[in-house]
Amino acid sequence: MRKPLPILIILSVALTAGHLTATRGLVAGMAIMMFPFIFLYLGALFVNPRIGVVTVLVFNFFVLGIGRYIPMTWGLLMDGLMVLMYLALFFKAFRLKVPWDLAKSQLTLLASVWFGYAIFQIVNPEAVSIAAWFYAMRGLSLYMWMFIPLVFILFNKPKDLQLFFVIWGALSFLATLKGMQQLIFGVDSYEQAWLDAGGAITHVLFGKLRIFSFYSDAGQFGAAQGHAGVVFGILALFAKNRKVQVLYAIVAVAGLLGMMISGTRGAIAVPAAAGVMFLIVRKHIPSIVLGALLGIGVFVFFKYTTIGNDNDQIRRMRTAFDPNDASLQVRLENQAKLSGYLASRPFGGGIGSTGNWGKRFSPNTFLANTATDSWFVAVWADTGIVGLYLHLFILFFTLITGAYNVMFKIRDGWLKGQITALVCGMFGIMAASYGNGVFGQFPTCILMYAGMVFMFIAPKLDKQILKERQETEADFSTELIS
Repeated sequence: MRKPLPILIILSVALTAGHLTATRGLVAGMAIMMFPFIFLYLGALFVNPRIGVVTVLVFNFFVLGIGRYIPMTWGLLMDGLMVLMYLALFFKAFRLKVPWDLAKSQLTLLASVWFGYAIFQIVNPEAVSIAAWFYAMRGLSLYMWMFIPLVFILFNKPKDLQLFFVIWGALSFLATLKGMQQLIFGVDSYEQAWLDAGGAITHVLFGKLRIFSFYSDAGQFGAAQGHAGVVFGILALFAKNRKVQVLYAIVAVAGLLGMMISGTRGAIAVPAAAGVMFLIVRKHIPSIVLGALLGIGVFVFFKYTTIGNDNDQIRRMRTAFDPNDASLQVRLENQAKLSGYLASRPFGGGIGSTGNWGKRFSPNTFLANTATDSWFVAVWADTGIVGLYLHLFILFFTLITGAYNVMFKIRDGWLKGQITALVCGMFGIMAASYGNGVFGQFPTCILMYAGMVFMFIAPKLDKQILKERQETEADFSTELIS
């Protein structure tokens, strides 16, 4: 009784949680019970803002799928986390010097230019909804502009790169396990409700479920797992520690398995394009010959054979190699319509005028009723040919920078392998983004932005690693002499 305030707070939380559970359901009661943990987390975040980067990397895997269980706009939580990290850095600057200069980079400049172009789209005369712009520009440019400087400042050491891969690998493996559960045992009641509410239109084809795991949809799941398969497959090739090599190989196999069971045809572009990029950056003639033979073998398998057609996933993947596929023809027709419409609109129809946001906020417009079916086509429709060229320039500038660092600047073998994996994975996602809108969705977008930063700071990391190695060798030599 000497400290009544904490006891009163605990009793208040308990009583409120009990009342809300009885009147509003278990979710409402659990939300109240989470408040003390939220306060503890916020305190830790303001003491160490780096926690926020780790949280974003973890939570972005679940941010869209969790909406099936607890309906709310979870994406706004990602915005809030990033804002909180900037606030934490701001208040930290009163006590310690924050290394803002670490964010001075060509990549930060390009992200700012892209975000500036998105802001300019507010005054686009073709735009019909500010609300649609607000929701759509977050995935298009805001997260890139906010997250990249945070990674430069808070997550910029060799051990951070290792942690990045650990988080990515663990959650990608978990995603495949969840996908296998859906494939073997079926979906749970919440997922079934999502399918019944409209998800079945695109996720139950000819009576067969397209696996989506805990991601937003099967297209995102397939591309993301193909991305993980490529990245961790390359890491397994470069890893020197046998246990690490085996673990990465397991994640790679799980990722490629997840890609196959998703039933997403466009996802096969990820390993295909990544393989081409790997051959380029390796500069190794035997690898190029072997890779070319492997690529030809895969192409012949899908294009000219019927092996495995009794498997639904392989049969669906095989249609990606058919130029007369009905779905492809519809996409080409839509692109032809968009070409005519956008010919006189160099800045596009306004951000948020296509896709789900267009259907929600401007349902009677041409763009809202014309499927884009592609990240790059959506960027073209929303921001015009000017925006598309700017976006492609940023992506290819980043890709070329990463490839140049791998080929000519990085000396440490393991770091070279890690950045090679990121470069190849990025090119794979870029290729897949022509067929599906995967680039700007969670978790791919956050993984891509963090990967871009590591591509740019790779020469600096290389110097740190070599310096630490030299110091370790010098200390060993000193001990040996003494």
